[in-house]
Amino acid sequence: MERHIENQLLESPGELKVKTLPGEPYPLGATWDGEGINFAIFSENADSIELCLFEPENEQDEYIKIKIEEVTHHIWHVYVPGLKPGQLYGYRAYGPYDPAKGHRFNPNKLLLDPYGKAINGTVRWDNAVFGYQIEGPDKDMSFNDSDSANFIPKAVAIDPDFDWQGDTRLEIPYHSTVIYEVHVKGFTMRREEIPEQIRGTYAAIAHPASIQYLKALGVTAVELMPVHHFVEDQHLLEKGLTNYWGYNTLGFFAPDARYSSNREPGGQVIEFKEMVRELHKAGMEVILDVVYNHTAEGNHMGPTLSFKGLDNASYYRLMEDNKRHYMDYTGTGNTLNVQLPNVLALIMDSLRYWITEMHVDGFRFDLAAALARTLHDTNTLSSFFNIIHQDPVISQVKLIAEPWDIGEEGYMVGKFPPGWGEWNGVYRDQIRDFWRGCDIEMTAFAQRFTGSPDLYQGDYRRPTASINLITAHDGYTLNDLVSYDEKHNEANGEDNKDGDDNGHSWNCGVEGPTDDPEIIALRNRQKRNLLTTMFLSQGVPMLVAGDEIGRTQNGNNNAYCQDNEISWLDWGSADQQLLEFTKSLIRFCEDHPTFRRRRWFQDLPVTGSDAKDIMWFRPDGHQISDQQWEGGSARSFGVFLNGQGIRCVDKNGNKVTDEHFYIIFHTGDKPLDFVLPGDECGSNWHIVINTAENFIGDNEYIIASGDKLNVLAHCVVALTCRSLA
Repeated sequence: MERHIENQLLESPGELKVKTLPGEPYPLGATWDGEGINFAIFSENADSIELCLFEPENEQDEYIKIKIEEVTHHIWHVYVPGLKPGQLYGYRAYGPYDPAKGHRFNPNKLLLDPYGKAINGTVRWDNAVFGYQIEGPDKDMSFNDSDSANFIPKAVAIDPDFDWQGDTRLEIPYHSTVIYEVHVKGFTMRREEIPEQIRGTYAAIAHPASIQYLKALGVTAVELMPVHHFVEDQHLLEKGLTNYWGYNTLGFFAPDARYSSNREPGGQVIEFKEMVRELHKAGMEVILDVVYNHTAEGNHMGPTLSFKGLDNASYYRLMEDNKRHYMDYTGTGNTLNVQLPNVLALIMDSLRYWITEMHVDGFRFDLAAALARTLHDTNTLSSFFNIIHQDPVISQVKLIAEPWDIGEEGYMVGKFPPGWGEWNGVYRDQIRDFWRGCDIEMTAFAQRFTGSPDLYQGDYRRPTASINLITAHDGYTLNDLVSYDEKHNEANGEDNKDGDDNGHSWNCGVEGPTDDPEIIALRNRQKRNLLTTMFLSQGVPMLVAGDEIGRTQNGNNNAYCQDNEISWLDWGSADQQLLEFTKSLIRFCEDHPTFRRRRWFQDLPVTGSDAKDIMWFRPDGHQISDQQWEGGSARSFGVFLNGQGIRCVDKNGNKVTDEHFYIIFHTGDKPLDFVLPGDECGSNWHIVINTAENFIGDNEYIIASGDKLNVLAHCVVALTCRSLA
């Protein structure tokens, strides 16, 4: 049942009459001022907008409609005195329904506020949520007059007040950062130390058991997979699956309520803030994986949930020759039109909100190349990047790009502006290939190990622009990377056709689980090799939650729809040896600034020495010649890192120095003798890492310069000396 109020008196049974006022166009969204709520929403092409108010206990039946009369610069606004936090609301938009011209207004569809700070409920799939008739030819050109209000989640007006207890952003520098990519639900669903009623929630991440684990592991930043309110895909639900990863955003300001143990309308906002506060207290930053390139409304056959019904022609990039269809650079059906100022403002307002009101420390932008597009071309000088660069709030947090999309020229690794970090897909693929025995050039390994200067140094960026990863949520886990040659995605219901066919993996001789002790030992060593290479490389390491305990997805390299034991961390079968090795490796790198450099290697002698800041050696102890660099394969070699060649000072102005390191990489399948370099690099060496022996520590046994060291197959050995000869 609905009742209409046209800017006069708002009356509902048992309540006093309350007058509506014109209100203000800014800020957008629902803003409570202690006496009432101001509502403001953008639509350039609508003829009229209605505000719909719902009661939490009665939202499926009776509600109030208020016609919004005030419009300022395409912002429709009204103020309703007497309303309080917890108020549920939505909108209806009137205007032309002409899909061929890009307009899909349909007042029968309840629309979610793009600026909603909290969202109550989820989409309940029904034919009514579509703007067109489901049946018939050219069906998306037809008009569906079914009311969708009972099937659409409602926005919630919130009270933004929160006791932060003096919390501020931590501002941990990139060179001291260790990122931990984690799914809110999957991290704690099987963690017995956490009360069952809060597992899989923000509260579970903030629980002392989670905090203590993360602290002991040594990570400095928790990168949460999407927590913006998202929509579960209809076709997955029909197959008994769901959108587990959450890259299907509908609410860019709202933390998803499904990850909240607080079930009160708006309670998810409080619980999210509590999580951030507790992580900050423990010295860990919070980075959000955000999806600003598309929305959950899909293509021309998708539902009408919010943007499409409010102003389709403004919010989305449409095909120039047929505005019925959408430009799709993301593979999801649509692309947000960041060329339009109001849409760009939506993204910027969302980012600022999460920084200022939710206290997050940075963002990882999904398919960020889509945001760089000006027409069809990717352009690092697009408005999106220009505005972020000059914004005094957004420009000061961590900004990390997934630097690709599916469009033409969409692979943009190394092409983002200064100030941005990038998921280094080149690093991931080449380091994987190196350890599975593929022929990669010596120069390629050297570039990746030293921070990828071929990608980032030319435009004055630093080694920390490279976010180094071996695995990520999309693809194999670390355990599966060394256990499977082929993907095994049958559980996804797509006949194993989904997921990447080239995972750069090696099963070490047997596909999947095995009882062969030699293969098990080799796999364990390969895990340590990959982790050690990543953490010793220049750049910012990113560890995926569960890789440190040997998590498996049974060969599924695209578990986006598996909200179950395939994706959840299995703490009961954790590989404790691998966990302890990973902890020790992170502590080792934290203790040694050699592996956390802020500046590039110069390949020049250090003052007062013949030794350069970095030198590369053959197994026979001689330096790799210029001829051997050209076209030579990286298989077995050593690299010297000069602790006096860091060439920077700490925050107090003191010169940063360290011990000297010699690191041996050997991918061969047989043991090999390595001759240590001559006295110019050091004389008395100690082994501090040996992946073949699962060792990280300080071995007192001294190995002199020029001596031979027998290195086992598939192994990393790191040695240190305190001073040059």
